Amino acid sequence: MITFAYPHLLYLLLLVPAAVLLFVWGRFRRRAKLRKFGRPEVIASLMPEMSKYMPWVKLCFSLLIITALVIILSRPRATSTLEQDGAETTTERGIEVMICLDVSNSMLASSTDDEGGVSRLQRAKYIIEKLIEKMRNDKVGLIVFAGDAYTQLPITSDFISAKMFVNSITTDMVPTQGTAIGTALDMAMNSFTPTDDMGKAIIVLTDGENFEDNAIEEAKRAAQAGIQVDVIGLGSPKGARIPIKGSNQFMVDPMTGEQVMTRLDEATAQQIAQAGKGIYVNGSSTSAIQAVDTKMDELEQTEFERKSFSPQSEQFPIVAWIALILLVADVFVVTRKISWLKQYKFFTREEQKGDKK
Repeated sequence: MITFAYPHLLYLLLLVPAAVLLFVWGRFRRRAKLRKFGRPEVIASLMPEMSKYMPWVKLCFSLLIITALVIILSRPRATSTLEQDGAETTTERGIEVMICLDVSNSMLASSTDDEGGVSRLQRAKYIIEKLIEKMRNDKVGLIVFAGDAYTQLPITSDFISAKMFVNSITTDMVPTQGTAIGTALDMAMNSFTPTDDMGKAIIVLTDGENFEDNAIEEAKRAAQAGIQVDVIGLGSPKGARIPIKGSNQFMVDPMTGEQVMTRLDEATAQQIAQAGKGIYVNGSSTSAIQAVDTKMDELEQTEFERKSFSPQSEQFPIVAWIALILLVADVFVVTRKISWLKQYKFFTREEQKGDKK
């Protein structure tokens, strides 16, 4: 029996019927345009190299490749192999951590006093990756927020996937601009497992400019629920301009016409951490990662079951080889008639002997 590590990704298979519909619609439009120039049978004689069937063959190869790639992303596993080759459930002790990352436009500004320095978002990604590397038997989830909040990764013990999601984060992920820290905290509180005796922590990485909601009240509510809230501040209190992607220009306030300056609001960040019974650290500090890691070590660890998978159970390499073969074959599939097949008449009708002359 085959199971999937990420079964929700199988929804991407809906691209297959969508591609078929687009292809059929495109062929219909093509025929409609050709009819404007004359009868189809006459126009066909002017395009002797065009094939009726090869575009469909090309489509089949494309659909098979899409299907194979989706299956690879879903990571198929053989259940029988899991049972025979060492797949086992082990009991671990750890905590749950939800990371809330600010992806508002202000995170594009420099994380230091030097405007040419690394951006706040890149610094935040680095910190998150290092924190994940220090996790052993814990679980981690990821939420991105700006004017609204979205769950990027549900709580999981798959640290490899967590790093992949972190690397893919951009400021374009949340369409609504702003800094809704309170909304992110509320979503994080609802993202933990219902286990009451497991240590839980929320780590907020932001420049602290909160204009959307009352994050302090949400942090207090989290603390009352036994959830620790730690805050990592990013940026400089002196302020920095916000660069515009793909240019050397900076964002301008449409009302005043002046360049927008964004500053690290350490006072607000410290108040959020204090209300959440956690700590505040400046993200530019060399000891920031160690300080947060040490604080999380104070949380009570709880036993939970973790299923380990043997390498032999993974089936995606087989599908990957199939996808590679299909990709190579697709290179040699053309939409015109194949010259060596022209000598064969597959769909002609034989003249009956009794036909009238």
